Amino acid sequence: MNLVKGVLLKALSALLFAQLSACVRFLGEEGVPLGQIVFFRAAFAIVPVLLIDAWRRELADVVRTERPWGHLLRGTISMAGMFLNFAALARLPLVDATAISFAAPLITVAFAAWFLGERVRIYRWSAVAVGFAGIVVMLWPYLNLAQYAAGGTATVAATVGAVCGLIAAFTNAGAVIQTRRLTDTETTSSIVFYFSMYCALAGLATLPFGWIWPNAVQLTVLIAAGVVGGLAHIVLTTSYRYAPASLVAPLDYTTMIWAFVLGYFLFGELPTVYVFVGGAIVAASGIFVIWRERQLGLRRVREAEGPANIS
Repeated sequence: MNLVKGVLLKALSALLFAQLSACVRFLGEEGVPLGQIVFFRAAFAIVPVLLIDAWRRELADVVRTERPWGHLLRGTISMAGMFLNFAALARLPLVDATAISFAAPLITVAFAAWFLGERVRIYRWSAVAVGFAGIVVMLWPYLNLAQYAAGGTATVAATVGAVCGLIAAFTNAGAVIQTRRLTDTETTSSIVFYFSMYCALAGLATLPFGWIWPNAVQLTVLIAAGVVGGLAHIVLTTSYRYAPASLVAPLDYTTMIWAFVLGYFLFGELPTVYVFVGGAIVAASGIFVIWRERQLGLRRVREAEGPANIS
């Protein structure tokens, strides 16, 4: 264990994911088709994975699998989530889309109870309920139906983006559940590889529907989105090798800070008070769930060790 290294790596992964979101936001403003963004994001994410595994002489682990159908299910769920998440980023301010995405850990708690049979007590259910109240606060500006009477296309686009972001949170939670199942037999490299491959194929399938020929800046950002996304997953996974998940997981919420900074300086975006209040509620709920998991983990350890021997 190296707690400092684990914390620094986790913080770096949060920055990388925020940079990935900024790349997608820029490409959306540039009018790059969604499927084309998905293809580059997924295809070039494989590059750092292959390079690192080649350096470790573990390339065989990338394609080795005992559960190809499990990878297909995970890839399908993640593919839907990537399309939805990118659609949200193209239509919403960066920090809004990021804040809504933090519903995923709360949804994961419910999914873990339903699909994995994990025991979830009242404390965590209460945190989930409070977290969803925070989501409603963030979505409130998009739920005002009276504003559509004016027929503003920007308002409609933002609402579509908010809905896509919320649905993406559900698919991301589903991907987490399927990943937990796969980790019983599959390596991290194979999970990332097959996920990226399926998403790249899905993005490539949209080619007949009108990709553009990117200029130099657009092409650079497309490639950067893939490489940065791949590195972010690698750094994130590595951080858990050096520190307990309960220690580093709350650092996910630093992505909100980077999203605010990047959104302001790159796109001139300022979050509304709804995002600040709702985001704070969601973050507090998520951190409480993580803290509760840690307390339960410590209790299990003490129970497993049994009463101390007195001589």
